[in-house]
Amino acid sequence: MPQYLYRMNLEQNKKEYYWKLLQKQVQEKRIEQIFDIFRANDFEPVLIKGWAAARKYPMPFERLSVDVDIAIDPKDYTAGQVLLKQTSIVGIDLHCGLRHLDTVDWDDLVEKSQLFQLNDTNIRILSEEDHLRVLCIHWLNDGGVSKNRLWDVFYAVENRSEKFDWDRCLYSVSKTRGNWIECTIGLAAKYLGLNLENTPLANKIIPLPKWLLKTIEKQWDSEFSLIPLEYCLDNRKMFFEQMYNRIPPNPVQATIEMEGSFDESTRIFYQVGSVFYRLKPSVKRIFATLRKRRVIETVEVKSIK
Repeated sequence: MPQYLYRMNLEQNKKEYYWKLLQKQVQEKRIEQIFDIFRANDFEPVLIKGWAAARKYPMPFERLSVDVDIAIDPKDYTAGQVLLKQTSIVGIDLHCGLRHLDTVDWDDLVEKSQLFQLNDTNIRILSEEDHLRVLCIHWLNDGGVSKNRLWDVFYAVENRSEKFDWDRCLYSVSKTRGNWIECTIGLAAKYLGLNLENTPLANKIIPLPKWLLKTIEKQWDSEFSLIPLEYCLDNRKMFFEQMYNRIPPNPVQATIEMEGSFDESTRIFYQVGSVFYRLKPSVKRIFATLRKRRVIETVEVKSIK
């Protein structure tokens, strides 16, 4: 490589490094702020995904995320939403417990959770075992569309502690969900080279259904990205493209939403169920967006007059 190209690449890498480092610091500041605010109002949040997943990466700032995901006790969720709206912090995704991401009782999850020091703040995150389950289900619930996000699972397994409790991770949920988790770890082994030695899955043949492999490989090869329908209301072409690519629904996502089995011979019933599962929330978000726009337009017209 010519010397000037080498220097350009080196400079570009340095800029990228410092940019990621800056973004990491900004995100950590938001995490500290939201924890301080919620605790000041007697809520104990739990951080999931994002920063919690990045802790297992060899270089944490390589795993950046836009939002900060925090979960709180379901009984506090409504009050938590009100509190969040009163803050000026942006990019906070508040979860009502773990919703569809896990079925273990909330009090049990909190009891097993851990506190980690982030600058001057103690941040509560799920136990390794519980968080690995959440990462697997979250990746599947997104339809397996991102190969990069599968690294979350890779590093959660690769850099687990010696005391990692596989029984809690795999067997504290239903057999169906346990199979989902095993398959996701199996995918990380197949496509990312995850070493499963010294795990209960080392000598186990993990059945990876052909439909599952076909679906995720197709998603990875596709350059099309789904975006919320309410974001493309001003662009009719984009809106119908988004609708077209939602029919039929992603079979991986549909199976997870319908709490289905990967071993069933067909996905069609799960996909039909997924349409009805998503229909009401989607329509609600679209109408909420239209109402908000109408209010803004009314205010603007009045201000002109």
